[in-house]
Amino acid sequence: MLKIPGYEQGPLVQGSAYLNDPLFWPVHFGTCLRSEDAQRAAFGADWDAAADLLHLLHDEREWPVFDVPLRSGHTFHVVYRNVEGERGVDYLIHHPTWPAAETVAVDDGHFMGPGTAWPELLSVARQPTTGGLDDADARLLLLFPTLGDALLPDDAATTLTSALAARTVIEEPAEVARMLLHHQGQWAHAHWRRADGAWINDGGHSHRNPANAFALPPSRLVEISDALNDGETTAHRDHT
Repeated sequence: MLKIPGYEQGPLVQGSAYLNDPLFWPVHFGTCLRSEDAQRAAFGADWDAAADLLHLLHDEREWPVFDVPLRSGHTFHVVYRNVEGERGVDYLIHHPTWPAAETVAVDDGHFMGPGTAWPELLSVARQPTTGGLDDADARLLLLFPTLGDALLPDDAATTLTSALAARTVIEEPAEVARMLLHHQGQWAHAHWRRADGAWINDGGHSHRNPANAFALPPSRLVEISDALNDGETTAHRDHT
């Protein structure tokens, strides 16, 4: 049985096999597909098959975990938390020197986020890795639900469209990409800036907003920022 330090829930199982199913991705986007039009565009005629897949992903006996290793030695853990009445997806980050993983975002009825800015999402997707999930499109789509960025670059839709076209059978990936970027996560689109060595945001539900009582400690904010941005202090261009 898999273990994530400090995450005392389970049973956790490796979920990587799901990543080869094109239907996994629109199912995974979940609350990012808020409108009926968005769900129709993402699932098309495959709605019944998608519902069957969602049932498997939400099996209380097996909680799928997806790992995204970073070059810094940190790992993003995406966990389907299959507690009856409290289902959701937890986005955690951990380093072997930490006693416990830290929560970056939570996608459920009591959501927490955003957890990443767009440049960080790209950085994580494109970071070279010697093990684990190494497909840039899959990494981008897997962590997309953590996104909350009010200042997206002009090419964001093109990048997301390309990933959707590569990994899904969505008939109009450009239209779905537009909808996903318009809504992003359940939280309001946040503004990001660099302060005291860390990239932080102004989101009222974010662990990466130091103004929130539940924010991550300053040292963790710095370390997580460095890991997500692959050590690049200027990764956010003109996001300030």
